[in-house]
Amino acid sequence: MATSFCNRRVLLAKFLLAIMAACCTLVESQGTRVGFYSTTCPRAESIVQSTVQSHFRSDPTIAPGLLRMHFHDCFVQGCDASILIDGPNTEKTAPPNLLLRGYDVIDDAKTQIEAICPGVVSCADILSFAARDSVVLTGGVSWAVPTGRKDGRVSLASEAANLPGFRDSVDLQKQKFAAKGLNTQDLITLVGGHTIGTTACQFFRYRLYNFSTTTANGADPSINAAFVSQLQALCPQNGDGSRRIGLDNGSVNRFDNSFFANLRDGKGILESDQKLWTDASTQTIVQRFLGIRGLLGLTFNVEFGRSMVKMSNIEIKTGTAGEIRRVCSRIN
Repeated sequence: MATSFCNRRVLLAKFLLAIMAACCTLVESQGTRVGFYSTTCPRAESIVQSTVQSHFRSDPTIAPGLLRMHFHDCFVQGCDASILIDGPNTEKTAPPNLLLRGYDVIDDAKTQIEAICPGVVSCADILSFAARDSVVLTGGVSWAVPTGRKDGRVSLASEAANLPGFRDSVDLQKQKFAAKGLNTQDLITLVGGHTIGTTACQFFRYRLYNFSTTTANGADPSINAAFVSQLQALCPQNGDGSRRIGLDNGSVNRFDNSFFANLRDGKGILESDQKLWTDASTQTIVQRFLGIRGLLGLTFNVEFGRSMVKMSNIEIKTGTAGEIRRVCSRIN
């Protein structure tokens, strides 16, 4: 009797383990996972890494370009490389995307990968790898990139209108991130990607002239008064609107938390960035990244990787929902 009871318990345990394994397999098949190409194209990740490194050596500004491109891709149609598709009225023709850079890097990596693993690695996954590698090359901490996305077949410029904008209020920023399953900390963490890269005078110059009647210089009162004169010298009222200015004053090429120190000091370049400090609901998280006022310090680098993984799984396409493009700029 005891032996029979034990045998039944063993069989029950095996049955439960089999169910758990089946469930895990089902979940994995519907999403992404680290090492997705470990057997089908084991060199894919290293090829992307070496390609990004090669382009970075000749042009370091490619790093923030790839990071922005990944962000803009994920917020429209999900992370499906729809930002890469050529053609009239595609995402890359939308105003928020006109200055994106790095398409040649993705094409270069894709060409190399197709030569050894044709039809296996998606452009969406290549872009995810490249964004991570860009952060590492500029001093950030690496993270494991889950892969297994398919490439999308739809790319519409009109859908890029919902991308976060440089004039957005904090509430609107929260709404746009929440719509993608990202919380307030994800918002602040991912905006922290502005620690590298530049923006054009045309996107913030309005803050420097005739913005407010409460300041002697007419500038946005949230900007440090001494910093206003520096920015006005760089971006004259009737000057070249395409001139590029670092988003992280003093540390434009280094991935670190100095971006948040600039927000604290009234030196945020974009209005939407600076509001993360002036709004009480987001200031606390910025403070945590700075480790001030005795609050628990969060490691920005570590949190950035976590939020990037979370973002990279927005509305992904798997199975028959997408395809593996042979050329990233056009659907098969």
